[in-house]
Amino acid sequence: MMLCCGKAGRARPLLDNNNVAMSAALNPVLTALGNVILGKPEQIKLSLACLLARGHLLIEDLPGMGKTTLAEALARVLGLSYQRIQFTSDMLPADIIGVSIFNPQAQQFEFRAGPVFTQLLLADEINRTTPKTQSALLEAMEEHQVTADGTTRKLPQPFFVIATQNPSTQMGTFPLPESQLDRFLMRIQLGYPDPRAERLLLKGGDRRVLLAGLKPLSSPKDLQDWQQAVGKVHVSDAVLDYVQRLVTHTRTAPGFQHGLSPRGSLALLRAAQAWAFVAGRDHLQPEDVQAVLPAVAEHRLRGGMEDHGRTHSLTAQLLKAVDVIG
Repeated sequence: MMLCCGKAGRARPLLDNNNVAMSAALNPVLTALGNVILGKPEQIKLSLACLLARGHLLIEDLPGMGKTTLAEALARVLGLSYQRIQFTSDMLPADIIGVSIFNPQAQQFEFRAGPVFTQLLLADEINRTTPKTQSALLEAMEEHQVTADGTTRKLPQPFFVIATQNPSTQMGTFPLPESQLDRFLMRIQLGYPDPRAERLLLKGGDRRVLLAGLKPLSSPKDLQDWQQAVGKVHVSDAVLDYVQRLVTHTRTAPGFQHGLSPRGSLALLRAAQAWAFVAGRDHLQPEDVQAVLPAVAEHRLRGGMEDHGRTHSLTAQLLKAVDVIG
């Protein structure tokens, strides 16, 4: 069995037998997703790590890049109930949450649940609706419940939002405010496929047909078990020191208009633990933190990535400025 040495030199084994099996069960999921979303293994792993960390995912890119396909593929292979909302400028909060309708036979109002009552909600082109409608998701994303007509209703568990948005330079978009962006654990971009992947895409079948053929490879209970295992991934004091140095640098160094909040630092740690779990380890390494940092931090740092994934200016600067060993 391979060993890893912590800060004090104590040898730590890789995952125990039970957790090895749990982590290995992710491999068919990753393979199935990779057969539909070609040439994007890192983005697929980030998406899965986001859900394992109990976070919400924002996918920002040009139309036609496979954002919606990835979201639906995740729901299918994870065996989650799934609803899609196509956001438009004339949508109202009630179109998401639901509405009370008067039943003349019963002589009372009855609540008709909206599409938010599902396990995986795809908020498609979320920035094409107004801030008022965007804000209807805030309570659901933070507290996994919605309040309508004075009554609070719990959402199904597990509950995730995967939102897609077009670049803010396109017409008809309403930029997400910082409070909304902060509810997303990660923001990723898919980008153009490489020539080999695009060739396979051109020669392969229709993505909608492939989606229809995807079978559930896990259940919501499996996902919740994985999430619990992610929380048990060991974090040494040395790695915690590294995380804190990264966070402190964003708050004190010139060039950062504002730093990562405590919510942001917790998000970075949870995402890194999930990335380590996907890799089959029960302990966190600095490389795990570095792997998820752009997806977790760029949308939280003012003046960050504005070129849709072609550079990671602020996080690249951050990683270069902060040493792994303090």
